[in-house]
Amino acid sequence: MTTYVYGIASSSHPALPDGMEGIGRPACPVRVLKNGELAAIVSDAPEDLKPKRRDLLAHQNVLSEAGAAGSVLPMRFGSLAPDDETVVSVLGERAGHYEERLHALDGRVEYNVKATHNEEAVLHQVLADNPELRAMVEANQRQGGGSHEQKLQLGEMITTNVRARETSDAHEVRRALEPAAEAVGDGPEGTGWLANVSFLVDRKSSETFLAAVEELKSAQPHLEVRVHGPLPPYSFVDPGPAEPSQ
Repeated sequence: MTTYVYGIASSSHPALPDGMEGIGRPACPVRVLKNGELAAIVSDAPEDLKPKRRDLLAHQNVLSEAGAAGSVLPMRFGSLAPDDETVVSVLGERAGHYEERLHALDGRVEYNVKATHNEEAVLHQVLADNPELRAMVEANQRQGGGSHEQKLQLGEMITTNVRARETSDAHEVRRALEPAAEAVGDGPEGTGWLANVSFLVDRKSSETFLAAVEELKSAQPHLEVRVHGPLPPYSFVDPGPAEPSQ
């Protein structure tokens, strides 16, 4: 039976709650495999494993329960191994690396921050910062919008300036929050946001980090900032080449 891996912990990690269930329908019982100083939190894997909402939440719940009792290296959803023996073997082969990561991430959580522009507010900001562009907009308005060519030219200039502002604001998000974090990692680029950044934060300093987020919002009201966390530190695990494959 294929083994599903939720995370890796110390073999001295407190026992999980009795009857804990993980992914699958019916839910697969969660168990612990040990090798020396390390333990893997696992269950059987359903044959039709897909990133369904119920299973994503189950994966997260197992990590939250385990993480509340001590440091856990979280594996991403869908981490599989051929069998229990392979997991135990990997624990032995990568013992030094996993032990170092457990120590480095002990007591740390991840906050993911995404930022987008309030379109109306950023347009006002761009025009306020560019007197020449503002004068062109006002001239076009006095002329009833100007010619088709003038409208195209003005639209291109506004778009160029807004994109430049997206780049500078993405740097500002990172600059403003980085001092309150121990490590920073860029998330994948995507449409819909100008910044997608993960921050590794000491759990005891979470209030300081969240206060920095609120200060950023106040200082940059044209930004819409969303914070997701605290999360297991997925972006900072760096499990190495022997991580169970998806």
